[in-house]
This record gives sequence, structure tokens and C-alpha cells, in this order.
Amino acid sequence: MRNRDRDSEFIETVVHINRVAKVVKGGKNFSFSAVVVAGDGTGRVGFGTGKAREVPAAIQKAMEQAKREMIRVPMVGGTLPHKIWGRWGATRVLLRPAQPGAGVIAGGGVRAVMESAGVQDVLTKIMGSRNPFNVVRAVFDALNNLMTTEKVRRLRGAEVLEESAAPDRGVQSEAEVAEPAIEAQAEEPATEEAAGS
Repeated sequence: MRNRDRDSEFIETVVHINRVAKVVKGGKNFSFSAVVVAGDGTGRVGFGTGKAREVPAAIQKAMEQAKREMIRVPMVGGTLPHKIWGRWGATRVLLRPAQPGAGVIAGGGVRAVMESAGVQDVLTKIMGSRNPFNVVRAVFDALNNLMTTEKVRRLRGAEVLEESAAPDRGVQSEAEVAEPAIEAQAEEPATEEAAGS
């Protein structure tokens, strides 16, 4: 279930609702747990889980946690900067950059996270357990480990070399390049005459 309220700036998606029964002396006590993803569609996304005796209360708790614990997803254009694996429990999730126009090739919790974050083109694959709670956590494990070019440069201590500061490679003008060719053509007839004599 996906919802975007007019009053809210967030895209809210209910990924999964699970009913839990606790057996007690007087019978069974039912409660519900929910996992929700929320994002602003421009690179910020978060997820939350909530438990309550009623479904709306569980969703509300999860939504508040998702908005409170958002992260920033680095993007290049409309896709991810590089390929990465995410792990949580028995679940592994692969996220790969895609060409513009490919769309979000994902399902379940992975699609909810990518669309809420504003990622437009991505290829994904889930390996192992497909438990919705584990899948969402594995996706966020991958997103937390994404690195931008600037971050890699900072870690390596490298500086960005500006184009204007690049060393001059001594490009020759067209006249300088043409002069040796003209001289070579002028010498060819003399060698042919010498060969004929």
C-alpha cells in the first residue's frame, strides 16, 4: 500500500503487515507488526517497524520511526553510483546501476525503498531469504555502504585535478604539422630521377 498525502512531503509505503498470536491461559491475544518505508523522492529514505494491537496503530508507529531515521542515498543522475551487495541475516540483496530508461527492476520491499528514495533506474536481485523485514534491512545495509567519487577521493587523500591546471602537452599547430609532410613530398621526385639515371 502506497500513499502520498497532500499535507505530507513523504512517499509512504507499507511493505508488510504480520499478524502475531500469543497463546495465553484465556485464549489467544492477537497483535500486528508492520514494516513501512518513507522517503521524499529526492534521495532521502528511511524505514521503520511497529507493533500494536491494531493495524493502524502499528503502521503509525512504523511511519514515525521511518521519518525519524532517514538516510541520504548518493545518486548519479537517476541511478546508483556503483554495484553493491547488502546483507541481513539469511538475505542478500544486489543493487546495480542501470542505463537511463531501464526503470526500477525490483520487487517487494526493494522496489518500495528505491521508489521512495527517488531512484529511477536500477537492477536488483534478492538471494536467500525473502522475509520482508530482512529484505528491507539488507537494502538499507547496501545503501549505507554506497560511496560517491568525492568520498573515495577524501579517503585516499587525493585532490581533484582541474582541467585548467592540467599540464600543457605541447600541441602543434596545423602549420607545424604540415611542414614535414611538404618537405617529404618535395624530396620524392629527386629520388625517382636518381633511380632512373
